[in-house]
Amino acid sequence: MTRLLNDARALLTGPESERGDVPGWVLITLMTAGLVALIWALAGPALGEVFTDAIESVTGS
Repeated sequence: MTRLLNDARALLTGPESERGDVPGWVLITLMTAGLVALIWALAGPALGEVFTDAIESVTGS
């Protein structure tokens, strides 16, 4: 009976190795957000100018 319950629990919850590393994913998410913010701060004005120049060249303004 115990083996049947353990097998049922394993089917419902999945193997322990597939649970994932939550703190690792949180760290990756925070680091990615930090990199995006840094790149945006450094390249934002230049990209805005490139976009404005491209729109002006298309519209003829």
